[in-house]
Amino acid sequence: MSLIKTLLAVSVAACLLPGVASAAKILTYTDHEPLGGMRTQFIKDVFFPAIEKESHGRLKVEAHWNGELSTSYNALKTVAAGKNVDMAIVVPEYTPDVFPLQQIFKSFPVGPVGDKQIEFFRRVYADVPAFPEELQKANVVNLFFATGYPVAFFSTKPLKTLDDIKGTKWRTASFWHQDFLKNAGAIPVSMPWNDGIYKALEAGTLDGLMVNVDSGYQLKVHKTAPDILVSKDLWLGHVYLLVMNKQTWDGLAKEDREAISRAAEIAYQSLGAVMDKSMGSQIEELKKEGASVRVLKKDEVMKWQAATRYQEVQASWVKEQEAKGVKAAGATMDKVTHIMNDTMK
Repeated sequence: MSLIKTLLAVSVAACLLPGVASAAKILTYTDHEPLGGMRTQFIKDVFFPAIEKESHGRLKVEAHWNGELSTSYNALKTVAAGKNVDMAIVVPEYTPDVFPLQQIFKSFPVGPVGDKQIEFFRRVYADVPAFPEELQKANVVNLFFATGYPVAFFSTKPLKTLDDIKGTKWRTASFWHQDFLKNAGAIPVSMPWNDGIYKALEAGTLDGLMVNVDSGYQLKVHKTAPDILVSKDLWLGHVYLLVMNKQTWDGLAKEDREAISRAAEIAYQSLGAVMDKSMGSQIEELKKEGASVRVLKKDEVMKWQAATRYQEVQASWVKEQEAKGVKAAGATMDKVTHIMNDTMK
């Protein structure tokens, strides 16, 4: 037998041996945030290993963090193209023209926390077809919901109650929250998230920030705005969709799609508890670093909800969207409100 025939025979025999697996499919993932925060670490340590385990090694994730492959605002476009990225974190708020209906989530000033927050988003996407339809039109499929922390008020001045924001200037990134602040008597300020915010706080041209507590903590906002009011019930409604390019998803074997779905179920079982523990740790760290932190009582949270007049804000938004041709805005708002109310029982 010639050398070539011998090598071919050995190669064929090796392929037939039990336990010799084909090469794993590598899924490229991009995330705009650095590794180390609760969300990014949880995805890396819990969700991605679960994908590999549930697929018996057929799928592996090659993760890129801190905007290495795409910025937050370009993530949807990047993953939808499917050229260099298979999976990405997409924030619906950053592409309101593509995801108009998913802007609804931030329109509630009070909402569920922990496991209940995850339950809310899962029910919304399962029971309201408009949401997966928006994703499908954008050429992506959602694999996993990662959610944001509650809102906190970081003030440069003593902040005994939320009534103290009246007549003062507050920065928020959300158009919903700008209306909430205005209705509560504050002066909403829109400005880019950069060093200019710190300078404005130090100069007194900005009195405070309405921002999720983890962003405030990570960016050391409490160094210049150390008086903080917070509550787990102060809903942010910020959702991070971990999506996959639709062609990549459709190209996976049925058993691999099922493995990813099982991996998500496994991750959800512990995500709520991890979020609760992490928020508690951040509040303690803020206190250790000299910030004055007070957790609002339930009646104070309800008073804030009334002050925002959020239902009026929602009605105005629905009217505006329907005028733009988003005909499902009103019906979708009603469905989400029903699920929110049911989740909060």
